[in-house]
Amino acid sequence: MSDDSHSLRGGGLTVTVKAHGAELCSLKDGGGVEFVWQAGPEWPRHAPLLFPIVGRLAKDELRHRGKTYRMTQHGFARDSRFAWTERGESRCTLVLEDSEATRALYPFPFRLTAIYTLDDAGLDLTLVIANTGKETLPASIGGHPAFNWPLQPGLAKESYALTFAGAESSPVRRLEGGLLRSATEPSPVKGTVLPLSESLFTDDAVIFDRIESNAARYAASTGPWLKMSWRGFRELGVWSKPSGAPFLCIEPWRGYASPAGFDGEFSDKPGLMHIVPGAEESLSFRIEVGSS
Repeated sequence: MSDDSHSLRGGGLTVTVKAHGAELCSLKDGGGVEFVWQAGPEWPRHAPLLFPIVGRLAKDELRHRGKTYRMTQHGFARDSRFAWTERGESRCTLVLEDSEATRALYPFPFRLTAIYTLDDAGLDLTLVIANTGKETLPASIGGHPAFNWPLQPGLAKESYALTFAGAESSPVRRLEGGLLRSATEPSPVKGTVLPLSESLFTDDAVIFDRIESNAARYAASTGPWLKMSWRGFRELGVWSKPSGAPFLCIEPWRGYASPAGFDGEFSDKPGLMHIVPGAEESLSFRIEVGSS
């Protein structure tokens, strides 16, 4: 058994998780179809966890009580090695705790637990952020799973769509220089359906900061499909590159990049959770797959 990765099996599915970043790096069905993007040259990641920030801070700087810390886009969890605390046939648990290295970037005690559970119908990822310190913990967290686009080779990317559980008519947000633009844009969702095309991502991610749905189905009219559902997350990012990258990211978030013009104390940044000492926040998302 490798210490670097662990595989789960059940319900005809096979899942592989890495200790580096507690990252999901493979999800295959019984027919061998791979749903997770295999970290090609267009983007070198699979499904990173975003913590303790989602997106970017102005100048990549976190300000806290008169001190400035360097905090780069999406935080450090995705580049940290988690410790295994459970490695079973259908479930594994990984933990990242604060250390001298993390406190040099983020001056707060914490414990982040990632629990992957595979059942007959899909994969659950539960994320638990615990405040192990003596002051309020300001934090964001997000998933960033990338899926193959197209899921079936040979199908046009434009034949795919995201279909939400309900209508999504609220305006969306976009990024400029990695920061959240103040102006909103009309929703590109038509009723419940977001048609997918490379041109959708010319201005980077589509950010649903007022998402109503808690699930979305990613599919073409034929072939493999997947459904993502989420609990505890309040925003959703949808992202790819406009330059022919064959992946689509469906990203449940609790938080988002700093608004353009915000350069204040980190604890005052919009979108954060504020976890009191001794408390914890639990969020989860689920991936189900099939073929039609």
